[in-house]
Amino acid sequence: MAILEVKEVMKSFGGLVAVRDFSLELRKGEILGIIGPNGAGKTTLFNLITGFYKPDKGKIVFRGEDITGIRPHEICKRGLVRTFQITQSFANLTVLENVRIGAHNQIRSSREATEEALRILERVDLYGKREELASVLSIGHRKSLELGKALATKPEVILLDEVVAGLNSREADDMIKRLKMLREEGITILLIEHVMKAIMSLSDRIVVIHYGEKIAEGKPVEISKDPRVIEAYLGEEYVLAKSQ
Repeated sequence: MAILEVKEVMKSFGGLVAVRDFSLELRKGEILGIIGPNGAGKTTLFNLITGFYKPDKGKIVFRGEDITGIRPHEICKRGLVRTFQITQSFANLTVLENVRIGAHNQIRSSREATEEALRILERVDLYGKREELASVLSIGHRKSLELGKALATKPEVILLDEVVAGLNSREADDMIKRLKMLREEGITILLIEHVMKAIMSLSDRIVVIHYGEKIAEGKPVEISKDPRVIEAYLGEEYVLAKSQ
């Protein structure tokens, strides 16, 4: 059953078509990966889904409701939230304060929001840094904070924009484990990622976007062997590395 549907959306900026007649279905409880070259339209697609952009045509349906053109904060309250490729923390606030802001999306009481934020920080391994300013965090901790802020809104669906990129090997493994646990807890995930280890191990299905259009969709093993995907994105080096 699809919890999120993107139906033939299109978005242009002047004469540049960033997303063209793009459709996908995200099934409840799955992790769906999105891959493609830089500039392919992946982040624009996220901006369309979450209300930062309004499509020129097409529509976005979440839990059976047309949310096309609805403002981002209203979409968030409905249970659909995103992270950003470039982390968007409030640099001069503490880690706890950052996550508490997210918790206020669903919780009015300041005390209860603080308690929820502390629980979230334990889940993303940031409890020990709760009083530190976001501005002093490492890139790995900033990525975890970005995820924590999203989780604090109590989402049904999270859109993750390169949450593994830039992490060292240990941090990447920890993030992969964390995302698998979120799926086990019932959170549905739409994931943009360039780190092939992450996208291939996490995704139930993968959609490939190139020049704003979907060129392939399937299970990771199918995508890794698709000639169109190899030519447009993976490259022969990836195929050779996997065969060794």
